[in-house]
Amino acid sequence: MKYNLNFDIELKKNEYPGTYIALEGIDGSGKTTQVEKLADYYRSQGREVVTTREPRKEGLIGDLVQKVLLGKEKLPSVSLQYLFSADRSAHHEELVLPALKEGKIVISDRCFWSAIVYGILDRTGGAYDKDDADLLLISQSILSMYHQFTVPDSTFYLKIRLETAFGRLSSKADEKEIYEDKDKLKKLITGYEYLLQKFPEEIVVVDGEGDMGEVTKRLIEKVQLK
Repeated sequence: MKYNLNFDIELKKNEYPGTYIALEGIDGSGKTTQVEKLADYYRSQGREVVTTREPRKEGLIGDLVQKVLLGKEKLPSVSLQYLFSADRSAHHEELVLPALKEGKIVISDRCFWSAIVYGILDRTGGAYDKDDADLLLISQSILSMYHQFTVPDSTFYLKIRLETAFGRLSSKADEKEIYEDKDKLKKLITGYEYLLQKFPEEIVVVDGEGDMGEVTKRLIEKVQLK
């Protein structure tokens, strides 16, 4: 049986004295490096900063997530998305919200926005050319697991070319994760473009190409405008 559903999403804004910042982008975009550079910038101003990432690599759930991402454990893609959700819930309760309540700056490598991009990739194989209404319904069904969470005050998307990302990932010494595949990266770029189109007021684009220091400078310029 078919039923017509029509609903809106109201994202929960930060109500605490701290500042919540997230960096988004495909694998190889430089998020991890720029999180630390941005933290250095705020610390130089005398601010107390907490850096983190999603999904986490440690803890009961984080450890299992990392094994799946490295291909050491197998799970259906939908189950993996629920693991991301469970880890994010614990992460917010244990670290993000307490830090914000204490007035600290929280800078995260990824946040719940990744659930849309990577979730649609897992659920549809990256079929972002479907009807907009269908895509929004998929996005909302993923976001329904998260919209009770506090969203970042600022989200910055490090935009890079497919060739740049793949080149960086090919040269890294760490074990390869399941999303670090050229075809998947191409689809994820399309996913982020879709995200920017649908939620333009929530995400700021930063050019992630070029020297690391140049990217940091661009990022800080964007931060200062917020």
